Amino acid sequence: MTSSTDLAALLCSRLCHDLTSPVGALGNGLELLASEEDPDMREHCLGLIGRSAQATATKLRFFRLAYGSAGSFDEDVPTQEPHDVLAALTRHEGKVSLEWAVEAESLPKNAVKVLLNLAGIGMDALVRGGTLAVGAERGDGMTEIVVRASGPRLAFSQDMSAALDGSLGEHERSARTAPGTLVRVLAEEQGGDVQFALSGDALIMGAVLPDA
Repeated sequence: MTSSTDLAALLCSRLCHDLTSPVGALGNGLELLASEEDPDMREHCLGLIGRSAQATATKLRFFRLAYGSAGSFDEDVPTQEPHDVLAALTRHEGKVSLEWAVEAESLPKNAVKVLLNLAGIGMDALVRGGTLAVGAERGDGMTEIVVRASGPRLAFSQDMSAALDGSLGEHERSARTAPGTLVRVLAEEQGGDVQFALSGDALIMGAVLPDA
């Protein structure tokens, strides 16, 4: 099993990788704005800066809930928070539609982490777009989570599969598979379980987490 230090390092690497594009675009927009005098081009630069800043802020909100301690919340997190983050991410991507089926008003922090990381894996699989369906139920001392990514040409590697089922070798771990490892670790720590299945046009992932 990955040590907490190794996993934290991999998640930090993943965070940096995912922020490279929007932060880089933000910097490019600022450079162009500084040297551009044409009003139309300056307006274009401002639009680029605004979109990049919004994308960066959205990804940081995602990382805060999916990887961090979400310290501003108590033991439970209002489900409106992960919904709003995923809605903003899918809206920014433009090719993925979100279906949200979570009626509970709040979920435990670790359940939110698992939900968001599974959703992130699902979004990564939808390289040509599709639908991301997210559902969760809370009751009888546990939380059940289901994420379904459906679309053409799903991208789901053997490494991510092994990360989710806990069989990924120490030297095979990477920043790309870190979300899968985190899901497996969180589930095992609470005596829960993670399952997944891949068909021709759908990736279905689920987790059962007993309340801590």
